[in-house]
Amino acid sequence: MTELSKIPTPDTAEDNAFFPSPYSLSQYTASKTDYDGTTYPNPYRGDKKILMIATDERYIMMQNGKFFSTGNHPVEMLLPVFHLDNAGFEFDIATLSGNPAKLEMWAMPNEDKVVLDTYAKYAEKLKNPLKLDDILDQIIAGNSPYAGVFIPGGHGVLAKIPESESVKKVLEWAINNDKYVITLCHGPAALLAATVDEKPENYIFKDYEICVFPDFLDKGANIEIGYMPGPLQWLVGENLDKLGVKILNKGITGQVHKDRKLLTGDSPLASHNLGKLAAETLLADPELV
Repeated sequence: MTELSKIPTPDTAEDNAFFPSPYSLSQYTASKTDYDGTTYPNPYRGDKKILMIATDERYIMMQNGKFFSTGNHPVEMLLPVFHLDNAGFEFDIATLSGNPAKLEMWAMPNEDKVVLDTYAKYAEKLKNPLKLDDILDQIIAGNSPYAGVFIPGGHGVLAKIPESESVKKVLEWAINNDKYVITLCHGPAALLAATVDEKPENYIFKDYEICVFPDFLDKGANIEIGYMPGPLQWLVGENLDKLGVKILNKGITGQVHKDRKLLTGDSPLASHNLGKLAAETLLADPELV
């Protein structure tokens, strides 16, 4: 049996850019998810939607100057979307630039009907998203059409979203108006946007408990098995920890957590669990009846 390579695969669309190695994909991706057939026979009938903020960035530069060819992780995006969609919530999709959302297609579970059908349903919105700044006033208005914001994982979220003043305004709107923030894996990097032009002691997520992708994997195994072509410029958990965020998970087991109206998950393995938690939580919210 041929041993799979742990050397990152060149992405010839960009100079010095790389996809994950064949071996790492064998460890981190699968043809099907753990979706268990959950549906929602009494879906939401109201008019509030969910805003998804997706990354429009394909590449992030590593410490060694190499590019990681990344984007939004398809399972981390589409399985939570399926649950909330099935529970009756419509989605609007926005990116910072208004350019198409980028997906890590190498992680698409190609035998998973739920994920593939959800991708087909939202493909047009993903390719022609709204520009976040163009709808910002509508998002944060007193009569906002949104019940909350969903930020998928995938390393692509590390590019620009954590430094975005517009994302900061969306997060402040959510916290100040009792709206939901739903995110998983590397998606909590977006929570760092709330620090833009703010003193650390004013951080709105201080003392929140979350699940997030563990730094030790990004510092170790993700490099050793060739998932990434080098070390990241910075680590998500380390930066959140410095701001007083309490990280609950030690590894990646599919763990999810709800702290007030912040719902988080630890990895792609949490995609089903987080989607289910989000759908059940929103459906039980008396403010949304």
